[in-house]
Amino acid sequence: MSTKAQKADQEQAKATLREWLKPGMTIYCVLKHVSRSGMQREISLHYIEQTERGPEIRWLSGVAARAMGDRIGKRDGIIIDGAGMDMGFALVDSLSWTVYPAETRAGRGLPVFQHRWI
Repeated sequence: MSTKAQKADQEQAKATLREWLKPGMTIYCVLKHVSRSGMQREISLHYIEQTERGPEIRWLSGVAARAMGDRIGKRDGIIIDGAGMDMGFALVDSLSWTVYPAETRAGRGLPVFQHRWI
């Protein structure tokens, strides 16, 4: 059950992500840890921001986890359960639905963001 404060924090995180991320951007995934069973992973998310000094890599996991209601692990990645598919894709797809639900639906369920592993 979410409190009003938790819901407000989640909405603020979504608004922040809409400022940082635009449809079509690439989200970079870094595998931080896999559980012994192989059924849980910790993946950190990053994006590249163009600044005056050139492109800079930005850590996205904290705000993304707050927006999606996920938790951050010991290695600063988002904890995701599951196996048998590209879990980076699953995480970025979930982020697409969270940040831009209307645009994702308009694209017939295609994710708004691309993903790449680094």
